[in-house]
Amino acid sequence: MSAQSIELVNPILTGFYPDPSIVKVGPDYYLVNSTFSYFPGIPVMHSRDLKNWKQVGNVISRPSQMNFLGDRMTRGLFAPAIEYHNGTYYVTCTLIDHKGNFVVTAKNPAGPWSDPTFLPEVRGIDPSLYFEGNKAYVIYNSDPPGTPLYDGHRSIKIIELNPQTLQTVGEAKIVVNGGVDLSKKPVWIEGPHLMKRGDWYYLYAAEGGTSVNHTEVVFRSKAPLGPFVPYEKNPILSQRELPKDRKDPITSAGHAQFVEGPDGKTYAIFLAVRPYEGNYYNTGRETFIVPVEWKDEWPVTVPGPNGVQYAYKANFPEVKQPGALPQSGNFSYTLTFEKQLDPALLFLRTVDSTNFSLSKAKGLTLKLKPETCAELGNPAFIGKRQQHLYGSAETELTFAPKAANETAGLVVFQDEKHFYYLCKSVDKGKPVVQLFKSTAEAKNPELVAKAPLKAAAGKVQLRINADGDTYSFRFSEDGKTYTLLKDKVDARFLSTQVAGGFIGCLYGMYGTSAGQSTTNTAAFKWLKYEGHDPMYKK
Repeated sequence: MSAQSIELVNPILTGFYPDPSIVKVGPDYYLVNSTFSYFPGIPVMHSRDLKNWKQVGNVISRPSQMNFLGDRMTRGLFAPAIEYHNGTYYVTCTLIDHKGNFVVTAKNPAGPWSDPTFLPEVRGIDPSLYFEGNKAYVIYNSDPPGTPLYDGHRSIKIIELNPQTLQTVGEAKIVVNGGVDLSKKPVWIEGPHLMKRGDWYYLYAAEGGTSVNHTEVVFRSKAPLGPFVPYEKNPILSQRELPKDRKDPITSAGHAQFVEGPDGKTYAIFLAVRPYEGNYYNTGRETFIVPVEWKDEWPVTVPGPNGVQYAYKANFPEVKQPGALPQSGNFSYTLTFEKQLDPALLFLRTVDSTNFSLSKAKGLTLKLKPETCAELGNPAFIGKRQQHLYGSAETELTFAPKAANETAGLVVFQDEKHFYYLCKSVDKGKPVVQLFKSTAEAKNPELVAKAPLKAAAGKVQLRINADGDTYSFRFSEDGKTYTLLKDKVDARFLSTQVAGGFIGCLYGMYGTSAGQSTTNTAAFKWLKYEGHDPMYKK
């Protein structure tokens, strides 16, 4: 490849990076994703080539901005959108089940971001902004006019926003009722964006729900408030017509946003998933890219034969990001915990900075908490996304449990009711390694397997392997020879298909005293991650 060519590998952000939104400011691209009830909320990624991404911050980085205590993991923050106007960055988002839609601002996308200003008149989800002159508009998914005609009947509304005061102005106007064709009962018109190109205003949005029927549709008008006419060849992005038995499928594509590439051409970034079978996937909804062509002044994605590809070639130079963790294709790295936590690491619902410490000697030290990850609080948990269908996470744990209620180790976690926990504890006073599976009852996980350990104190290495539809769990006391504790454990239990909700799995370093107070701690020297998905093996 010449210096002027690049291969964009899909997904551009692997693992749980759903609902992408992107803005171009000069040569720089900034991208945000949903994080639901994880903290910090809404990662901000930076790139100059749409391929190499580095996380520069998080929008919700202070507990004083908001927390998600008491919320299930799949609630919290839904579908942020990022925009830029006159030296200020804006993120709009929905805090579901609580105060609803809000806007935050920053002069630097790395942060700090402001405290949220809530928008009580914006009733619905998925707000995005459009600026024109000194006016701003909020475009969002909302209730239909009058009584819904069918389940999933929604509308897209636009309301003016004063960009100085961040207050809405006047009444909201319905610009799309139901979707492209109301007579066909379209469902869940959502994730809307408005853009101008030439004389036309383009309103585009997802339709069909965020699962296998997900698509992207487009409308246009000569005025920002409509009337909007749908494209007669909608949808402009869809994977739902493709053969079900195709190899390495990419499904559920939608929730797109257009952006101008470094080559001046248009691209769409969007969410899609990579199932290992049927509609089973543990990696959540991921961020993909696809080229867009303008046909008769309509934007149409051009994914190529058999739908969205795992790679696209483009004619512009690659711009590497020094110090960035890899995000696409197969990769491996080891996180150490000497000075600071990587900004991609996640806590459950809020951060308690008194609960952990970092050092060169011990790595990450967690104070065990009475809270467990089966409940709705803030346990001693720090997690990293599972970014591959096939791969592993491994850590070195130093922990001396004092009683059977004290455990520490690695959890592979979908939500509070769907996880597997590989841990060190004591059983009848003797040190053991155990594997637990969550059940519907928070206080009664199921013991799946256990094995004796030689030393009550000291180090143990723990490893979880993902192999598509199964996980396997291993441990080592010498750091060389690994013993299989349990293999062929059902991974579908941790899929969105089984668990429901909108999130992906995390590998979490975790310790709990299960309802009792303790002063005990657990130290994690490093976290080693690797992925080796078959679709990237040339």
